[in-house]
Amino acid sequence: MLGGAVRGGVPTAWEPAGVAWQPGIILDVKMIDFKRLHVDRPITLISMEDEVDRLVGAWRRERPDLDVEPLEVLSRISRLARHLDRARRLAFSEHHLESWEFDVLTALRRAGSPYQLSPGQLLTQTLVTSGTMTNRIDRLTKKGLVERLPDPSDRRGVLVRLTTEGRDRADRALAGLLTQERAILAELSREQRRELAGLLRRLTAPFDNGPG
Repeated sequence: MLGGAVRGGVPTAWEPAGVAWQPGIILDVKMIDFKRLHVDRPITLISMEDEVDRLVGAWRRERPDLDVEPLEVLSRISRLARHLDRARRLAFSEHHLESWEFDVLTALRRAGSPYQLSPGQLLTQTLVTSGTMTNRIDRLTKKGLVERLPDPSDRRGVLVRLTTEGRDRADRALAGLLTQERAILAELSREQRRELAGLLRRLTAPFDNGPG
């Protein structure tokens, strides 16, 4: 359809199979979204070069004495992490949240009713220092998204609980984030996503289950 001669106002580079062109016939040809086109022999993206290919190629040229194969995996993970970070910030900004606020609110949301945890439990789930967590709880309390309650099992302790507004905000932000993440993974089939998740789990499990 693209290029080619024009015959009677109709491009000659494309004609339906088995249909001969006749004067006076105008074909209604529409633009096709090739990214969404399903064909018997699907186009693969494996042959496409990305920035990591160029980076690895340059290092192999400059340092042929080094095995740079790890870069082919981990540099892509690093680049995807940056894209995900931008997607997270976009999803959260639509609900007037920062990334750290989402992390705290969703840790409480995942805990289940009554959606409360101790500061120590929040530390474990969000991987920040005690001083940082105290500051974050203070700020979320001022915004009406969490509240502090006495811990009935520890007279000196407190519990942090989601407010109704905090729960609603967390739920809406999570739905927005999942929309962004589905877009990032759009090029992969469901089976490919499961396979990739399993491979990444093998890499992350030792860190998540090891000492410290």
